[in-house]
Order: sequence, then C-alpha cells, then structure tokens
Amino acid sequence: MDERGPADENLFEQASRERVRKEMPLAARMRPRSFEELVGQEHIVGSGTLLRRAIESDAVPSLIFTGPAGTGKTTLARLIANHTKAHFERLSAVSAGVGDVRRLIEDARHRLTHYRRRTIVFIDEIHRFNRAQQDALLPAVEDGTVILIGATTENPYYTVNSALVSRCRVYRLEPLGPGDMITLVRRALADEERGLGRMKVELTPEALEHLVRVADGDARSALSALELAARATTPDPATGRRLIGLETVVEAVQRRALAYDRAGDGHYDTVSAFIKSMRGSDPDATLYWLARMLYAGEDPRFIARRIVICAAEDVGNADPRALTVAVSAAQAVELVGLPEGRLPLAQAALYVATAPKSNSAYMGIETALEDVKNEAGGAVPPHLRSGRDAGGRPARKYLYPHDHPGHHVRQPYLPEGRVRGRYYRPSESGYEVTLKERLVRWWPELRAVYGGGGKGSRPPGAKQT
Repeated sequence: MDERGPADENLFEQASRERVRKEMPLAARMRPRSFEELVGQEHIVGSGTLLRRAIESDAVPSLIFTGPAGTGKTTLARLIANHTKAHFERLSAVSAGVGDVRRLIEDARHRLTHYRRRTIVFIDEIHRFNRAQQDALLPAVEDGTVILIGATTENPYYTVNSALVSRCRVYRLEPLGPGDMITLVRRALADEERGLGRMKVELTPEALEHLVRVADGDARSALSALELAARATTPDPATGRRLIGLETVVEAVQRRALAYDRAGDGHYDTVSAFIKSMRGSDPDATLYWLARMLYAGEDPRFIARRIVICAAEDVGNADPRALTVAVSAAQAVELVGLPEGRLPLAQAALYVATAPKSNSAYMGIETALEDVKNEAGGAVPPHLRSGRDAGGRPARKYLYPHDHPGHHVRQPYLPEGRVRGRYYRPSESGYEVTLKERLVRWWPELRAVYGGGGKGSRPPGAKQT
C-alpha cells in the first residue's frame, strides 16, 4: 500500500520532471523562455516590431514561419503560447488525420462560443499536411475559429495550400549570424541550471570558430555538437575543467576543418578560384571549388549569384542560354535549399564552364560607361525624340524598322559624332558569330570595325574578379 501523502506526491513529480529535464538534449534545455532570451530574428520579433506588439497585446494573427532548420520557428511558437491567453494546441503534420483536425475545430468552436476563449493551433512541418488536412482546416482559419501557426523549412508558397497561405502572415526566419551563434554557445557553457556550466566546459578559439561555421546558423546543430563534445571530453583530474579543442569538435560535427573564413582570405581566394575555373572552361576544377565552398558552409545564394554574374560576364551572347540556366539555378536554390540545392548549382556551374566564352557584353557596357562618365553627352538625335523637340517643333521623321524589308532600316541611332561599332564587338565564339554576321549585313561599315584589334582586351578602368 502506498502511504505517500500529497506533499510526497508533489516532491516525487518534481523529481521526475527534473530527471526528465536533465535527460533532454542541450538544445531543448536551452530553448529561450522569453523574448529577452531570444537571439536573432530582430526583423520579425525585435522590440517595437508589428508582430512583437501583436503578441504582447494578445492579438496574434494566423502565421506561417518559414526558414532553415534551427533558426527558431518552434521557439517562436512556444513563446507565443507563453504570452497568449488563448488555448494552445499542437498538431502533428505526420500523424494527425482529417478526423483529428475536425475534432480540434469543434472543440475550438465550443471554447470560443461558450467561454470567449480563442484557440491557437501550432503545426510543425506544415508542408507535410496533406491536401485533405489543409482543406479541413481552411474554413476554421478563415472564419477565425482557430488561429494557425505553421512552421516549415520549405517555401510555403509552393508547398502549402495557396488559400491557406493567403489567410496567414508569412515570416521568413534567417540563419543566425556568427555573433548570435557565439552568444548561444557561450550562454550554454555558462548556464549552470540548464546548460553545461557545472561541467566546467571550455572551447579553444579554433574549436569555437569551427563549431559556429559548420553549424551555419543552425542553433540546434551547434548545441547538439557542443553537448556531444563536452560529454566525450575527460575532465582534468586537478581542476575538473573540460577543454574542448578543434580535433574534438571536428569529430563531434563530423566535418573536417577547412581554411575557409567567410570574411577572410580563404573565402575570397576560393570564390576567385571557382570563378576563374568557370571562365577557364575547366569543369572538374569548377566542381572541386564548388564542393569546397559547400563543404565549408558557404551561403548557396552567394554561390548562385557568382554563377549568374559569370554567365553574363564571361559567356554572354556566345551562349545566351547560360544566363537562363544560371538564374533558374538561383531560383531553384531558394526553392529547395540545401542539401538538394547543390544539384542545380552544379548543373549551372558546369553549363557556364563548358559554354563558349565571350566578354563582349561586359567590355561593351564598361566602355560605354567610361564614355558617359568622362565625355560630354551628345544630344538625342531629333528623329529619336518623343513628340516635339525643345523648341516645340515636330521631331524629324523617324523611320519605323518594321515598315522596311528585313525589319531593318539604316538611320543614325547614336548622338552625332559617335563612331559606329565602338562599344559592342562580337567575338568569334558560339552564337556571337551569327550576331556578327547579322550586324555586318545590316551595317556594312562594321566589317572594318569588327576586323580591327582590341578583341578580348579589357576596357579602361575595368576590374578583374
């Protein structure tokens, strides 16, 4: 017979909860309990922001938080739950069926009708909610029976019912910056109640830098690796201190340390090698440097931008499709993220590397900009002006090209005194051969200009990447 009284039962429950809490992963134990403890996402819930004011006034609208793993989507939902007077429910996008959704809605409607209490429903990984589940939830969100808070690592505009998305405010959470990550790690090292403070854990500067870089803005990943490294480190017998070095962190995160700093020479040297490999038409070197950047945790959007620039600068109209492929890859990376995003990046980088090369567009715009900058601008030819000239007189007759054979007509298009063919000089590469033939057919005088020197040189003042 159990003779424990109420006091003993409370003590037993408290001890059980304490034991469970201690067995929770470090990332869960260190989850912020208030907005004051929250690190990052100032653009969304910083002091004075619209959403922060709505939360503090208990007027939360339906929300969808999207962003990479470990950026605080679930944490924000928990903070909202702690700050609201509404009833808070959590649904599993994987296990909940349509019947569960309908029962939740009925309970929420009863709660609102009889007790004037709203219901907030949090659905993590909402993109896993199937169409039937989303359709069942939609009317209740629309009429305000429930307030939805969804979290997803995917783009909700592609993966969530558009009708549901249109009734929610969508907020994108960004990966935490290095400074925020360092703050979280140091807080976990110092906290004796929830963190590793009692274990006397210390990180060498190299270990801390590698941990933060490899985590790439994912707080959960950083704290999980830190806990593993701490438990795997034997304390010093004399001091009890656990000093974690680079080798231990590398083993904990299963990522080799590379000499790569996003703000240092390693970053710029690697990017430069990647661009020069594409420009130099070496597909193997292109893939190698791409892999180096991805492995080191480089932002895939930054890589995509460099491929787009290279497609325009170094391929240009020798193969106009290169720019289309590069832009499509940049959009694909935004859609799918990593690790799958490495595939469109590799495809686009290889297309640019193996495409015929021409820097004619780059040279042309740079030379034209130099002229605009350094020389007095000529007047717009009268026949190219809109309407009447400055004196109110009708503009000279403009010859409409589509009224002439071949949809082309010879007339001046540059300001008076400008030499035809000074800026654009098509190369002998790829599609630009066709462009050159076409331009010479339209403007025979360009034959002498295009046959002259200067092809492949850089315009005055142009910078090399």
